[in-house]
Amino acid sequence: FERFEPLKTLNLFMTILPLSEGSFTIDATKVFVPFDKDTDDLQQRPTGSLLVEVQPFLVISGRHHILLDTGLGFTLPDGEMQIMANLRKYGVDATDITHVLLSHLHRDHAGGVKEKNAEGFTGKLAFPNARYFVHRDELHYALQHAGKSYTVPDFDILENSPQRELLDDAGTIDGIIQYEKTGAHSKYHTVFWIGEGSNKVFFGADVAPQLQQMKRRFVAKYDFDGKKSMELRAEWWERGKQEFWTFTFYHDIKTPTYRAAS
Repeated sequence: FERFEPLKTLNLFMTILPLSEGSFTIDATKVFVPFDKDTDDLQQRPTGSLLVEVQPFLVISGRHHILLDTGLGFTLPDGEMQIMANLRKYGVDATDITHVLLSHLHRDHAGGVKEKNAEGFTGKLAFPNARYFVHRDELHYALQHAGKSYTVPDFDILENSPQRELLDDAGTIDGIIQYEKTGAHSKYHTVFWIGEGSNKVFFGADVAPQLQQMKRRFVAKYDFDGKKSMELRAEWWERGKQEFWTFTFYHDIKTPTYRAAS
């Protein structure tokens, strides 16, 4: 039988912290409109609106503080970036982050790459001690395709930053992070595994954004290659059950993490 257990921490050597920025609806305009799950009615939003969470993750493994995507980059009324306030709740400072893993550079995943305050961008990276990892072709493509999905001022600092490290199609980072370019959602979308053996965290980002999508076979119209996304979800679901992965779901409004067991 299948059993999936929600968790925030792994007992062996990793801690997973969801950093939710809230729930939103999004339609063809690609505008993220805040949604209150207790009071708002999805049926009153434009036809075809999707209800999503925007939820980066922090994975702590020994001396590594690994941030999985950076959210929308919103600031609070006092000018502090929301992702910084979320980290502070766990006693983590921006200077503690050692790795920023970017699955792709759409605005809801790369909005927090650069530091902001009440006046706007400061001209600095938001995480001053981190190395930022992004697929080389994703960065080049995103810089050339400003539009609804890519907001270039959010991440243009990565073009020449010495803290940026460009990823190939597959490889390993510091011996504990594996990555693979999948495409599927966007042309150069990348996914990550942290850890090894039965203590492995999987971040599928927008190819595997919600728990229910892992259980259903469907083709999403918003994907670059919907059929490939469907096939990858099915493959990862079976592998995850066999290898006891902890799945992280960036856009799931109910289930940020699930650990697979069979």
